[in-house]
Amino acid sequence: MPDIEILSVANPPPFLLEPLQAKYIVHQRLHETDPAAFAKVAPKIRAIQASGESKVGADLIAQLPALEVISVMGVGYDGIDVAAAKAQGVVVTHTPDVLNDDVADLAIALMLAWARQIGRADRFVRAGEWPKGPLPLGRKMSGARLGIVGMGRIGQAIAHRASAFGMKIAYTARSAKPDLPLTYYPSAATLAAQSDFLVLITPGGAATRKLIDAEVLRALGANGCVVNVARGSVIDETALIEALRAGTIAGAALDVFENEPNVPQALREMDNVVLTPHIGSATAQTRRAMADLAFNNLDARLSGQPVLTPVPECQ
Repeated sequence: MPDIEILSVANPPPFLLEPLQAKYIVHQRLHETDPAAFAKVAPKIRAIQASGESKVGADLIAQLPALEVISVMGVGYDGIDVAAAKAQGVVVTHTPDVLNDDVADLAIALMLAWARQIGRADRFVRAGEWPKGPLPLGRKMSGARLGIVGMGRIGQAIAHRASAFGMKIAYTARSAKPDLPLTYYPSAATLAAQSDFLVLITPGGAATRKLIDAEVLRALGANGCVVNVARGSVIDETALIEALRAGTIAGAALDVFENEPNVPQALREMDNVVLTPHIGSATAQTRRAMADLAFNNLDARLSGQPVLTPVPECQ
């Protein structure tokens, strides 16, 4: 019988929850559902299972004196107080690389969906509007200028795919990458001014909060489209809505939002916006690979072995 106790602060898929339950005693969101019961087991909790959207603050970490590892099923971990974890000797892990292809694929799909009006065209046909006349013309994506904000593993995967469309690719990041044959711009605003599509794939967190603001959107211009597959916090959502309403930019394609799963009504009503419900890594194959890695990270730490993929701050 399992005797090691862990806390799940997310809603893990069955293919992660079941192996965890087979080996450990899993308290599913007990800190939220029954604080009194949680207080009794907190001294015995040795691991936290989290998702990329989970919030694990210093206050929760401080309640768990036996905590050894926070395993995030996701590449993003901006909701985890890594400094507080490290101060308590807790390692934080995540699941990079295994989702690169899916997120890059979705970024291209969103650009195509917006440029060729796939969602609008689908609604047009279903509503019986076609016999009344043609859909307004879309826009060519091949050969357009693509700016990528963030040039890590996923950013490079997006650039690789975009090159097949003959796109002119440039990027901005914390520093230039001399080994890449791409044009580097020192800021999001200077990059936006040279882009038709501006794809966001930079990490979330305080350093990038509202990085894409009114100034960047003005630089992108009336023919530009912003595509977000990063974090909702990276865009100033109020400024984005104002820019879309005013025609400051042509449109947006968004997979992430500031207050998920709540999407502003203004965005939901716009025909020049494509919306998806944070599905960047949402394929069966990739989610299973993420779950396997998240389990193996947690299991390794609790077995006294090195974790496989610690976050950079814990390396």
